[in-house]
Amino acid sequence: MNAPVHPVEQLQLALPDIDWITEASRIARLSQDFSWFSPVLSRQLAGKSAQAVARPRNLDEITRVVAQCARLRIPITVRGAGTGNYGQCVPLHGGLVLDMSGFNQFLWARAGAARAQAGIRLAEFEKQARANAGLELRCMPSTFRSATLGGLFGGGFGGVGSINHGPLAARGNVLGVLALTVEEVPRLVELRGPEALAMHHLWGTNGLVLEVELAMAPAVDWHEQLVVFGSFDDALEFGNAVACAPGIHKREVALLADPIPGYLTPLAEHLPAGCHAVILATGAASDAAVRELAAQWRGELTYAKTAEEVARSNRTLLEYTWNHTTLVALKVDRSITYLQSAFAAGRHLEQVRAMHALLHPEVQMHAEFIRTLDGQVTCSALQIVKFSTEERLQEIMALHRAHGVRINDPHVFVVEDGKAGGALAPDVLAAKRRFDPLGLLNPGKVRAWAQTVHA
Repeated sequence: MNAPVHPVEQLQLALPDIDWITEASRIARLSQDFSWFSPVLSRQLAGKSAQAVARPRNLDEITRVVAQCARLRIPITVRGAGTGNYGQCVPLHGGLVLDMSGFNQFLWARAGAARAQAGIRLAEFEKQARANAGLELRCMPSTFRSATLGGLFGGGFGGVGSINHGPLAARGNVLGVLALTVEEVPRLVELRGPEALAMHHLWGTNGLVLEVELAMAPAVDWHEQLVVFGSFDDALEFGNAVACAPGIHKREVALLADPIPGYLTPLAEHLPAGCHAVILATGAASDAAVRELAAQWRGELTYAKTAEEVARSNRTLLEYTWNHTTLVALKVDRSITYLQSAFAAGRHLEQVRAMHALLHPEVQMHAEFIRTLDGQVTCSALQIVKFSTEERLQEIMALHRAHGVRINDPHVFVVEDGKAGGALAPDVLAAKRRFDPLGLLNPGKVRAWAQTVHA
């Protein structure tokens, strides 16, 4: 008697023309993301893997794979470049990883907006938008060279540029997405504005996004600077002054407290031992204003490059900001981990000082100046933590919450827990019922769905 054929094998037999990855080592690699930043997730997600990886190249191939998965009830975990940090593209229940990196065509740029297929890398998306319409991304992660447009939408927050335009979820940034339902007969649906945001930052758990349309900003040739300080307070005040100055054209303002600059070994000649550093990307016309503020707060400009110099060197300070800071630090010290914190606008300086005084050097302040959803200047922090135990990590997060600092916990793989411990909005669950009625997308990551199914 013949043994039953596994559903994933049936899937591959039914679709032999798809680009399949079946080697165990490659499947294991493509079943992971940067969740190894967290020692908690490294333990919890150890050994989790898909049975196969499909790399579709066009809409027809995606549709046929999804339809067959629906018929066979095979879980689907959608993957871009795997630069996320929450285990968001780590399959909890095996099945198929749908690698979207081959679905990567730039579609158009015009009238302050641009659109592309989800698998396009952000650097290429911005390159095409600049060439076609003189536009750039309003906000992007520090992983822009490798991260995909779909990954930014499905797992990203904001990043470089958020000092002007807030996080990606701020009204007016996301204009629309094209999504495919996960059914035996999949349907294409265009979602616009707020309706599209019901799939944002949900890790591909409630919709398979094929195209993303974003509002863009006029392209600027950004200058990059490092300003160093002997005093933490001076560095903090300088960063805040640049962030708040309406006349200073900026794209990035990041504060790295001592000892974080010591981790940035490629920049060592520009970072004196024991310094606190602020990384800036500003418009050329703002150079003089930046120097004036640096002098006011007793800072020293140790590094300054024009856009042309940055382009020629192919090295940008932007790749030392946001969670690239953590990545660079981990290359020096693999025992560290990190937090993600949101300070309250209007109280952010007070809160940053309080947490620095309370926890430094166990928790090392890395604050990114941004605008909130309603446009107020504040800080979002990705502090580096000297990891000791999981219990101590929870104590550190509890101390932040006790001081009114919101923690977006990067050490969990359930969506609700990673979204400040809150319940999901009704429109998010409605989107999942509409686009994933069989519950096949990245199962195990949405607590409310599991509760609904087992109610």
